[in-house]
Amino acid sequence: MPTNRLEAFSDGVLAIIITIMVLELKVPAGHDLSDLVRTTGVGLLTYLLTFVYVGIYWNNHHHMFHLVRQVSGGVLWANLALLFCLSLFPLTTAWVDDSRFEPIPVVIYGLNLLSAAIAYFVLQTVIIRQQGPASVLRRAIGTDIKGKASPVLYVAGILSALLIDRSGHVGVGLALACFVVVAIMWVVPDRRIDRAVRQHETPDS
Repeated sequence: MPTNRLEAFSDGVLAIIITIMVLELKVPAGHDLSDLVRTTGVGLLTYLLTFVYVGIYWNNHHHMFHLVRQVSGGVLWANLALLFCLSLFPLTTAWVDDSRFEPIPVVIYGLNLLSAAIAYFVLQTVIIRQQGPASVLRRAIGTDIKGKASPVLYVAGILSALLIDRSGHVGVGLALACFVVVAIMWVVPDRRIDRAVRQHETPDS
C-alpha cells in the first residue's frame, strides 16, 4: 500500500501529543511574571524539551518516508510501536514536571526517550529489509553515527539519575544534560536523507 495514509495518521497522532502537553501546562495563579515562573516555569522547560523531541521525530519521519514507495504490514506495526512510545511523552513529561525533577521520574522519562529511539531504529530496519539489498534508505543512512550515539547518551543519563547523588540534583542534572545533547544533535533534519531524496526519485515524482 502507498505511504500517504500512514503519514497522515502519524502526523495526526503527533499533533495530538503536542496538544495534550500544552493542556498539561498550569495557568499562573496571579498576574505577575513571578507567578508565571513559579507556577509554570518548570512545566515550560520540560514542555520545550519534549516538544523539540516530537519535532525531531516528525521531521525525520517525514524525511525518511520520502524514500519509501510502499509499506508492508511489518512497517505499519513498527510505525505503530513508534507512535505508542511517543504517545507516552505527555505522561512522562508531566511526571517530571510534577515531581520537580526527582530521580525516578527523570529515569522513566529517559527510558521513554530510549524506547522511542529503539522503536524508530526498528522502523528504519524494517523499511530497509523491505527495500532489499539495493535499499536507498540504507545508503542514505550510512554509518549512522548519531543514531548509535543517541542510545549511549540516553543510557548514560538514566544511569546518572539512578546512581549519582540520589539525595541531590547532580545526577539528575547530568541526565537532563545528556537528553538535551541528543536533542541538539538531531534538531537539524538528517541531511544524508535530504541528499538521497535529491538523487533518487521520490514517491511523488
